[in-house]
Amino acid sequence: MDRLPLLTGLLTAWALLTTQVAKGEEPFSLPLECQLESARWQPCTLTVERLGEHWWLQVGGRRLDFHHDGRGQIELQEAAREPRLVQPHWRSEQALCWGGICAKGALPLD
Repeated sequence: MDRLPLLTGLLTAWALLTTQVAKGEEPFSLPLECQLESARWQPCTLTVERLGEHWWLQVGGRRLDFHHDGRGQIELQEAAREPRLVQPHWRSEQALCWGGICAKGALPLD
């Protein structure tokens, strides 16, 4: 499996991120692909308000908000639903998942 495109994408996202953070320009958004539960992959947008603390995925008309408490717990909030804790994990197709929600592309990792 050729990891060069993934590495290049991650480095590009990191350069964009560090430039924007240094300038104090927040939030920022990146186009990704998302999968909700076992549905098909579809275009989505990742918006980072505070890196490592608060971000959201916009998948069609759905907004999925994530909050990290700094101690290892990530809470997912969606519209009028109750917030729930999710665990991040990597899948074989180089997708980062939180519970049944997955994203792949040039993810800004902190």
